[in-house]
Amino acid sequence: MESSVSSSVAMAVESTGEEMLAVFWHEGMLAHDAGCGVYGRDIDPGFLDVLDQHPENADRVRNMVSILRRGPIARFLSWYSGRPAYAAELLSFHSAEYIEELVQANASGAKKICECTFLNPGSWDAALLAAGTTLSALKHILDGHGKIAYALVRPPGHHAQPDRADGYCFLNNAGLAVKLALDSGRRKVAVVDIDVHYGNGTAEGFYHTDSVLTISLHMKHGSWGPSHPQSGLVDEIGEGRGVGYNLNIPLPNGSGDAGYEYAMNELVVPAIDKFRPELMVFVVGQDSSAFDPNGRQCLTMDGYRKIGQIMRGMADQHCNGQILIVQEGGYHITYSAYCLHATLEGVLNLQAPLLDDPMAFYPQDEKYTTKAVDIMKKCWKESIPFLKDI
Repeated sequence: MESSVSSSVAMAVESTGEEMLAVFWHEGMLAHDAGCGVYGRDIDPGFLDVLDQHPENADRVRNMVSILRRGPIARFLSWYSGRPAYAAELLSFHSAEYIEELVQANASGAKKICECTFLNPGSWDAALLAAGTTLSALKHILDGHGKIAYALVRPPGHHAQPDRADGYCFLNNAGLAVKLALDSGRRKVAVVDIDVHYGNGTAEGFYHTDSVLTISLHMKHGSWGPSHPQSGLVDEIGEGRGVGYNLNIPLPNGSGDAGYEYAMNELVVPAIDKFRPELMVFVVGQDSSAFDPNGRQCLTMDGYRKIGQIMRGMADQHCNGQILIVQEGGYHITYSAYCLHATLEGVLNLQAPLLDDPMAFYPQDEKYTTKAVDIMKKCWKESIPFLKDI
């Protein structure tokens, strides 16, 4: 098993006093193949010689695995094998009817579940592995084996709602982990999602509870159809007991390193300080990078590294340093891997960058983002009781 292979490396690093980050991975997740067409759509117009791979393809994750295994961060990582989720585990977040729909779709051989989201041979097994691997990563923390665990998983999950698929996602990996944390005795869990798209599925799953604070920083994209009815705007704040515990931060398109850092410090940190979680779930997507084909934001490696550092600071203050990191989007085949590397450097609180940015600086207008964040902060103070004095 991978855990035994990496144990000697872990012991060597721990003997120097340096912290290890546990990576949970299973190569069976590479079997999911969403096909090809015109970007994410199953279209062959007949007049193109070369079609796109679906953006959520195995190559993007192969590079994430390889940069962590062979890049300079490798000495800080220990590797563990994932596992498939069990049916009973899926029902903690998803409805039985929805799971049956996916099982039947898998039995049929291939099916388009919703726009750009395809369940092909191998996809269901990969989705079960993604869910189970995320649960194993959380269990590693809950059982006291480590404080930081990263579920390197695909297909992604944060758009999957309790009763429907959406946006390349079948099972909500992060949502399942949050449910397990609550069932294991954690009274408050905070989710911070920096994927470029709204984590609508996770938000939907906890929309009526005050035990989970969901925070999503995303580009302002709105609803994109029947599978994604949520807008991601600031007025979606939860319902019932959950009022105020879903916080959306729709950042202007073009927001970059300085704008994201400002949003983290002015909005996320104060909200987390007020909520005082017992576990942090950090949902990461590198599609907020300046060069991602699926987003319109301008983060670079420096920005991801800084966000990782801020997340670590909040976890140290409130959760004894415990952070579950869950992989979501990131569709630039090479730069996504670099940005992941930088994110984990930040979470590990390493003092100096281990890798130079191969694409470096991209211009940004931080004033526009700063103004938007200030408006959102004022809105929160006026409409969300536990944030009135942030």
